[in-house]
Amino acid sequence: MKRIPLLLAALLMCSAATMAQGRKMAAAGVAFYNLENLFDTIPNNPENRDAEFTPAGSRQWNGVKYWNKIHNLAYAISQMTSKITPMGPAVLGVSEIENKSVLDDLVADPQIAAWNLQVVHHDSPDARGVDVGLLYNPKYFFLENVTNHRLTAVKFRTRDQMCVVGRLLGEPMAFIVNHWPSRLGGQEKSSPSREAAAALSKAIADSLWAINPDMGVIIMGDLNDDPMDKSCAKVLGAKKKKDGVDAHGFFNPWWSMLDKGIGTLAYKSSWNLFDQIILSGNLVNTPDDRWHFLRAEVFNREFLKDTEGNRQGYPRRTFSAGMYLNGYSDHFPTEVFLVKTVK
Repeated sequence: MKRIPLLLAALLMCSAATMAQGRKMAAAGVAFYNLENLFDTIPNNPENRDAEFTPAGSRQWNGVKYWNKIHNLAYAISQMTSKITPMGPAVLGVSEIENKSVLDDLVADPQIAAWNLQVVHHDSPDARGVDVGLLYNPKYFFLENVTNHRLTAVKFRTRDQMCVVGRLLGEPMAFIVNHWPSRLGGQEKSSPSREAAAALSKAIADSLWAINPDMGVIIMGDLNDDPMDKSCAKVLGAKKKKDGVDAHGFFNPWWSMLDKGIGTLAYKSSWNLFDQIILSGNLVNTPDDRWHFLRAEVFNREFLKDTEGNRQGYPRRTFSAGMYLNGYSDHFPTEVFLVKTVK
């Protein structure tokens, strides 16, 4: 008789015990995607911040290019399915969007329309005219409240932080969607701006826990910093390993991933992992019948990559050096998977 490996035997025993108790597993995906300048073609910004992305602008951004972009992004999202999440992410945070209408067009694309994704959006004061937003599947997430928080600690106009509160299959959950200030002027010089953004995210989380200590909190976004940088590792205090993370502390699963050379965007032949989804400790070290972290993934499928030239293997963007590539985004999406046992 063949011997069953110990790990497999343990899994079989756990599965049998679960079925015997009449329990099953629930799963939910939480994703983030920088959509790279998802602008419409209409010159409707009073400060002319969208002039580049109009038919008369430098990009010659017309209806064909816009709808190609919508189609490409919808296809990418449609592929973000798994055996445990066949209808894609329950929640998807996004950045670099011009307005709500572009998200309305995106969720209406036939490739994902059947998911009935709902749109949360807020106009930010950002100097480039881009915002953050959130898409969610009402089958899994029930929306209760949305607040938007201005980063007043910097002297320039940047994106507001969006806090979306609701219930993920019955459990209280908050998503803080971010697009932190860029590295303009250099990483070190610009770091205090992102540290201030991290402090704001942490303050939002603390205010949520003051109301409901059991609230799961997920901070997601294009943070323009890597997991080991001061904003994430020191100000947020997001840990590399989940062991010992306090319930109201944070775990950053992307740190060890970047250590392995896996990133979401490339700059000067090196990878960064700016697109992070950071989980509160009560979503990590928690009982099996509560939402808890299963795994994280950089969604770097081959169709999202450049296939030639010096950008081979990098995200296939919409434009490169002024040339229209009909790509997706200059960032790969990221996703974490949460699971829990249910009766």
